[in-house]
Amino acid sequence: MKNSQSILKGPCLTEKAALLQEVDNKVVFKVHPAANKIEIKQAVEKMFDVKVQNVQTVSMRGKKKRVGRYIGRTNDWKKAYVTLAEGEINFVDEL
Repeated sequence: MKNSQSILKGPCLTEKAALLQEVDNKVVFKVHPAANKIEIKQAVEKMFDVKVQNVQTVSMRGKKKRVGRYIGRTNDWKKAYVTLAEGEINFVDEL
């Protein structure tokens, strides 16, 4: 997992993420489950040319899904709450 594209899978577009972006200067990303906070910080700084202040990660369990009589689960995934330094919110329009 050396390159930024394999670490950051995409933005997490939810109402909570939009509220955090406006109020707390945080951006939420879906990331690779094996990525650590240091790799996530370096990937965001490299891809978007911003200064990252803090990274918090959460491992999410997959949901149970049913198709006919068969019950399965979606894959587990990880999301990262990235706190940006002051004045760095202007890059969010690129997402």
